[in-house]
Amino acid sequence: MQDPVTPVMRDVAGFHTFLLIIITLIVGLVLGLLLVIMVRFNAKSNPTPSKTTHNTTIEVLWTVVPILVLVIIAIPSFRLLYLQRVIPEADMTVKITGSKWYWSYEYPDRAGISFDSNILSNKEADAKGEPRYLAVDNSMVVPVNKTIRIIVTASDVIHSWAIPSFGQKVDAIPGRLNEDWFKIDSAGVYYGQCSELCGKDHAFMPITVRAVPEAEFNSWAETAKTAGVEEANKIFAQHPQPRNELASTAATVENR
Repeated sequence: MQDPVTPVMRDVAGFHTFLLIIITLIVGLVLGLLLVIMVRFNAKSNPTPSKTTHNTTIEVLWTVVPILVLVIIAIPSFRLLYLQRVIPEADMTVKITGSKWYWSYEYPDRAGISFDSNILSNKEADAKGEPRYLAVDNSMVVPVNKTIRIIVTASDVIHSWAIPSFGQKVDAIPGRLNEDWFKIDSAGVYYGQCSELCGKDHAFMPITVRAVPEAEFNSWAETAKTAGVEEANKIFAQHPQPRNELASTAATVENR
């Protein structure tokens, strides 16, 4: 998994590791029991099998132990579910609309800021030093260390707004508003892709989120309101941000 940059993704990664330890112990126990049975109770080693049909202790254990394991798993699972689905008080809201085949972003808290986000051609991406098939002309821009509430919908067919490093995947459904939240703890450029099979250009509607310090975001927002998003984006050419692992992986594949 990619390095987490939000509280939700950190908990998802921790829960994944926790479950991996539990299932490894279970597999080890079952494998050990199978080996013991094969060695001690095969026909050669045990020509006269036992006629025992019940063992109260074992039957209680194989009922109680799995229940306890499920309870142990359920506690952090419900905590994570609560963290994901109970949206805290937001510092700002962004409305995201999926269309065939691009994303649109609106900032209700910053009246006048709305734009479309389309994939860059390979030539344009190379010229800007951006990863192919992930770079867009207009990124979603948000401040770091702020709670961002997103409202997600679609204008035509079902899409899905997903960014792995955020631990986020939200369906964009026509006629319905889904909501979620994230809080990015480090500045950078983060990439995702539509995760719903939405049509012939499904593979060509990437997602780019640029997280910047609050002062830089405010400067971008003011310029976007007065001079347009294209002019505001020129600010980032002077202050390049680190890119997440998805972009590095894409670049490696392209080089190969």
